[in-house]
Amino acid sequence: MAKIRKVAFQMDHISGISIAGDSTFAMALEAQARGFELFHYTPDRLTMRDGKIFAAVEPLQVRDVKGDHFTLGDKERIDLSEMDVVHLRQDPPFDMGYITSTHLLERIHPKTLVVNDPAWVRNSPEKIFVTEFADLMPATLISRDPGEIARFREEMGDIILKPLYGNGGAGVFHSARDDRNFTSLLEMFGQMYRGEPYIAQAYLPAVRKGDKRILLVDGEPVGAINRVPAEHDSRSNMHVGGRAEATEITPREKEICSRIGPALRERGFIFVGIDVIGDYMTEINVTSPTGIREVKKFGGADVASLLWDAIEAKRA
Repeated sequence: MAKIRKVAFQMDHISGISIAGDSTFAMALEAQARGFELFHYTPDRLTMRDGKIFAAVEPLQVRDVKGDHFTLGDKERIDLSEMDVVHLRQDPPFDMGYITSTHLLERIHPKTLVVNDPAWVRNSPEKIFVTEFADLMPATLISRDPGEIARFREEMGDIILKPLYGNGGAGVFHSARDDRNFTSLLEMFGQMYRGEPYIAQAYLPAVRKGDKRILLVDGEPVGAINRVPAEHDSRSNMHVGGRAEATEITPREKEICSRIGPALRERGFIFVGIDVIGDYMTEINVTSPTGIREVKKFGGADVASLLWDAIEAKRA
């Protein structure tokens, strides 16, 4: 059985994370508890030279202490194929820098296990991958044609309009049928997201009761947290004011997970977070899903431990 020794985290710099809700930090704590050597580097340190992939990494120690949560050792340039596992965990946006990272990390996977599989991350943009399960989604339009978007809003009434490759609730707008700012909103999107389509979805009033994040490990649901938007906001993301609360996975949500599970396993998506509002799935998050610490905080499973169990099984 191949034993994991060295684990690298490609992530936004650890000094800037909020440990109370950071899933990458939870993964690092569990890896350290299992005796793995941890290494840290940011995406800008990734390099390809003569077909080999290098990074300037720093040895990492983590502590669950706010304000004193990490120690980094001296920086060293290494061949990333020396790692047993690399976690691709920087936050989106899913731009050309992110896509380039997947091309480079693909060169070392699967000899070095990259979580999640970089080729499939590249080929499964989160708001497009979900459309493979159209019957599980609210009515959805992907377009940058103002006429198409206007017709969609006229048909649906209230809609949610957001950038196709955005994240974290940034640029998400709720537009009602009689919204007189709609034309200006489309003009603003056209200026901000040049060349990129947008995604529009029928507004689901059930969002007032929460937008549920369900975590899946190797295609199986292992925990969930409900995120309730603030009174005057349509977004439930916790860093924009959403409130986390305990929840259970409903029979409908189990049905959704059973439908998508085989596709997740086929693509090598070991760790995934889906978003569900009412009876509908709105996104499949495969880049850097969050929610591990919130699930455990509210008495749910230790998802970080389950994730590492799955990774060790893959390495075996």
